[in-house]
Amino acid sequence: MPRTASPAAGALTARLLPLAALAVAGAGAAYVGRVDPNESGHYPPCPLLRYTGLFCPGCGGLRAVHALVTGDPLTALGANAAVVCGAAVLAVLWLGWFLRPAAPPLLPAPRHVRWAAVLAVAFTVVRNTPLGAALTPEAGGPPGVLSVM
Repeated sequence: MPRTASPAAGALTARLLPLAALAVAGAGAAYVGRVDPNESGHYPPCPLLRYTGLFCPGCGGLRAVHALVTGDPLTALGANAAVVCGAAVLAVLWLGWFLRPAAPPLLPAPRHVRWAAVLAVAFTVVRNTPLGAALTPEAGGPPGVLSVM
């Protein structure tokens, strides 16, 4: 007769999954908080910025995470507002997953993925125009920290 997992074991596993995801994300954020992306030589440069001079939607994202981890949300917004907003959305989704462990994690509906893609493209276009110059990492962070190498 095959053994089946008890309901308590299933509930424990359901609680461990969001905690494991939090641990992985926390480890990554802790590394970025410890290894400052404002100092050259720690992270590779953005290939799009390096070869075209255009800021991708992620440019300044490591600086934004570093600023969030070190407790400077205004600098984080200046480095990459999209990453800060995305982190807030992910935190809310994670909280819902943790508080309702019996339910599967919320997966985005296809229309939400399309809207996120449209917003990322719009953010990229605007930040590469004079109108959106304030959304570039150079404008948001300390002067001279963005190097193309």
